[in-house]
Amino acid sequence: MTGRLMLLDTASLYFRAYFGVPDSVRAPDGTPVNAVRGLLDFIDRLVKDHRPEKLVACMDADWRPQWRVDLIPSYKAHRVAEEHEGAPDAEEVPDTLSPQVPVIEEVLDALGIARVGVAGYEADDVIGTFTARADGPVDIVTGDRDLYQLVDDAREIRVLYPLKGVGTLQLTDEAWLREKYGVDGGGYADLALLRGDPSDGLPGVPGVGEKTAAKLLAEFGDLAGIVAAVDDPKAKLTPTQRKRLTEAAPYLAVAPKVVRVAGDVPLPDVDTALPHTPRDPAALDALAARWGLGSSLQRLLTTLEA
Repeated sequence: MTGRLMLLDTASLYFRAYFGVPDSVRAPDGTPVNAVRGLLDFIDRLVKDHRPEKLVACMDADWRPQWRVDLIPSYKAHRVAEEHEGAPDAEEVPDTLSPQVPVIEEVLDALGIARVGVAGYEADDVIGTFTARADGPVDIVTGDRDLYQLVDDAREIRVLYPLKGVGTLQLTDEAWLREKYGVDGGGYADLALLRGDPSDGLPGVPGVGEKTAAKLLAEFGDLAGIVAAVDDPKAKLTPTQRKRLTEAAPYLAVAPKVVRVAGDVPLPDVDTALPHTPRDPAALDALAARWGLGSSLQRLLTTLEA
């Protein structure tokens, strides 16, 4: 199959659903199901509007992999709610969202929508590996700009970034990236690690913001070119830039592995075809009754059948 593949950054989407749908949306027993129903509504709209032939809900089996933390200890450190020895740390998540995640997983499984998370990796890495292996066009649906690094016009890989729900999406291609940031998909990771990202605990190079990073990349091509320029007295760097980049050398040596998504995750063998009928109708009926999934589930089932 070489049809369009849609990859969902699932946690990014259910977080948006949770905050975008009132918590008055509840199951018959009063449990909030706003993230569950909101995500089903998102998937319904995405399938209706973009008609993928294949769909994968990519999951965070480890939202803060130890191999990234070993390289940059501050990586996502501010989001840790509880540290676990020998297991992934617990992420700070709203109290009424955490119980909805297992329900989301059960519903996706009963529907037959491929759901993939791999131990030791983030959803971004799963998305990066599916993208690397794809033999057709790919739509990546995420509210995380880190995945802009995968945009590749030649391979028809784009990011659909929700601006308001998923009814209004920013279609991110290389022309948009060049207009906004002055880089293409391949250059976005270098831009991101140079400027840093407080939301991910990435310090960046002090004094190098987005515009300076873009100018340095335009002048020297990529991160390797910038690092080489530091040792070249003829390179067009200000004394301050040269000093800051020199001092940041230890960070710049490890940041690429942290910021760039993995493309070699050991993916399980899954059927990525968009289901037209539920894989487990009895389980889905039970979930619908237990959690009051109502019209959100029915709309998605109707869309899948079509």
